[in-house]
Amino acid sequence: MSQHAPPAVGTHPAEDAARPPIGSRSLLGRLLDQHLGVILLLPSALTFLVLLVFPLGYGIYTSFLQRHVLDPEGVWVGLANYAWLFSNAEFWHSLWLSSLWAGVAVGLQIILGTAVALILHQPFKGRSLVRGLVLFPYMMPVVSVILVWMLLYNALYGVLNWLLVQSGIVDAPIAWLSQPGSAFWAVVYVGVWKYFPFVVVIVLARLQVIPQDLYEAARIDGAGAIARFIDITLHQIKDVLLVIALLRTIFMFNNFEIIFLLTGGGPLRSTMTLPILVYEQAFGLYEMGRGSAIAVVMFLILIAVMTIYFAFLRKEQD
Repeated sequence: MSQHAPPAVGTHPAEDAARPPIGSRSLLGRLLDQHLGVILLLPSALTFLVLLVFPLGYGIYTSFLQRHVLDPEGVWVGLANYAWLFSNAEFWHSLWLSSLWAGVAVGLQIILGTAVALILHQPFKGRSLVRGLVLFPYMMPVVSVILVWMLLYNALYGVLNWLLVQSGIVDAPIAWLSQPGSAFWAVVYVGVWKYFPFVVVIVLARLQVIPQDLYEAARIDGAGAIARFIDITLHQIKDVLLVIALLRTIFMFNNFEIIFLLTGGGPLRSTMTLPILVYEQAFGLYEMGRGSAIAVVMFLILIAVMTIYFAFLRKEQD
């Protein structure tokens, strides 16, 4: 009796005839397999080009034009806008104010935010509620924040002036936003109050992952609270503080709405930062070319700041 090998499971002459031969996949299918990653990234890349690269390139191109809002074409003037810019005393004044505004506001945000984060890291009753309340300024819309602080700063019925007069610190109410000497610092306080919770959240998250064994070992060695803060806490959160400093500096240097809504760049140009100067040139005087030139210079300044930051970071890591 002859024995025959059983047919392979799932094979049939009709099925074999219908199945396409190996290697006969369509060209489209092979391309999809080879370039699937590129295809998936294509929507994001197109969005990036449309929303970032094109506006940036168009702004740089406009900075070489003498262009009025009513003249869409404009006239090519080369570097004339930049020559006007660097010879303009108001630009240098605004650059100084922008640097001072960003430096002081970010410095105070980091100091206040780190201090509050250290307090909220300690166990106490109602800590969760306090942590939620600390985020309140950051979550408030900017317009609401400005309205609240304009009421607080009001010279006639502001709560701040009332407290100062009642406590005997000042003899008469102060027009905080109407005097060149006080307007700038009044704006800085608002910027610090609005954005210091960002620092709190980041630093608090870093504090919670510091190994407690480090503190126990330091206590055994006799290190006091100040020594533990400097040698352990500050050392552990140093990298986070550097990142915060970079991000907040970029944001505050470009910040427009707080100063514009509070003072509009006044009084007597005492709060005229670069973003407001861009707005004034482009939409107040309708000089789109000059406004674009100021914006391009701001972009280059921030690129320089980032380059210095990353060079310093690489040096620290080495």
